[in-house]
Amino acid sequence: MGDELDYVRQAIEGGHGSASGPFSLRAREMINDWAEAPEIFLTTSCTAALEMSALMLDLEPGDKVIVPSFTFVSSALAFVRAGAEIVFADIEEETLSLDPASVAGLIDDHVKAVVTVHYGGIGGRINELVELIPERVSLIEDNAHGLFARKGNRPLGSFGRFSTLSFHETKNFTCGEGGALVVNDPSDTARAWVLYDKGTDRQAFFRGEVDKYTWRDIGSSFGLSDYLAAYLVGQLEQKERILAERQRVFERYLALLQPQADSLGVTLPTIPDDAVPGYHLFYALLPDSRSRSRVLESLRESGIGATFHYVPLHESPGGFRYGVAPHHLPTTESVAARLIRLPFHAALSNSAVDRVVDEFVRSAGQ
Repeated sequence: MGDELDYVRQAIEGGHGSASGPFSLRAREMINDWAEAPEIFLTTSCTAALEMSALMLDLEPGDKVIVPSFTFVSSALAFVRAGAEIVFADIEEETLSLDPASVAGLIDDHVKAVVTVHYGGIGGRINELVELIPERVSLIEDNAHGLFARKGNRPLGSFGRFSTLSFHETKNFTCGEGGALVVNDPSDTARAWVLYDKGTDRQAFFRGEVDKYTWRDIGSSFGLSDYLAAYLVGQLEQKERILAERQRVFERYLALLQPQADSLGVTLPTIPDDAVPGYHLFYALLPDSRSRSRVLESLRESGIGATFHYVPLHESPGGFRYGVAPHHLPTTESVAARLIRLPFHAALSNSAVDRVVDEFVRSAGQ
């Protein structure tokens, strides 16, 4: 943490604490060494990045956005705030990513965008989504879990018109609260800068294209403080170490649990052959909700902080209020009832992983 705090001190002493300062530029360049995008905007959160992408869609009454039900609320909320009706889609069980077959059955003339979520930073069937989505429909990748992950020979997050990143305190690389919008279409960058700068042509003014800047469009105050960007730079400089440690934890869980998974009736994460994951989390699917509850309780009684994940959005009060035509999503409902996340962070020792596995196997086998 020494470099992070030193960079924050430098940012404070440098006198530029607002957005788009020198550390913001460095962070954007470091991210783009991987993303290879026309432009990256550091935002106050991944939610803000999603909201910015929603504004770029120019949604009108009756427009729909397809969103997986198995995700954090921001994946849907950002588009609700922009006026969209939400259509919930199912996931596929192999990677818990959006199921192309489910999406194909939901696309109609009113669908303006499809949001896919790369759960755990593992690239799912994104190529199939790209092929089935009509050209008029925008694909947006919620890549909060997948910074530095890849699918095939491409960065995860480079397949859609936009993708978003998270630097929340729970993510692999953090500045407490923060995010980024990755713009993959060069034709979107000029307007994105206007929305980013509160609807003004401020960037055009800085480039000398106008003699003063003024209000031009919708927008908001999306920019990340340079103080937070400074902390983020310190984190990004540790990319290789952090990813290596998280890969170590992930692979140790997998190696210890795989030989016993079938006998326990447990399903473990699957990484497609052409995917390099972000190593954001490690989960297991228990046979049913009762066994999940039993294992969670046993782990917690042993002082192990395991937890479940998302409550399906289509079954939530907000989902009923803002979703269109609620329907049965069998894989989402099954996964949400059976999934357990095991403790996971870069500093987790091998002995701690071994203890978690021993207790998990003991309780799952009861």
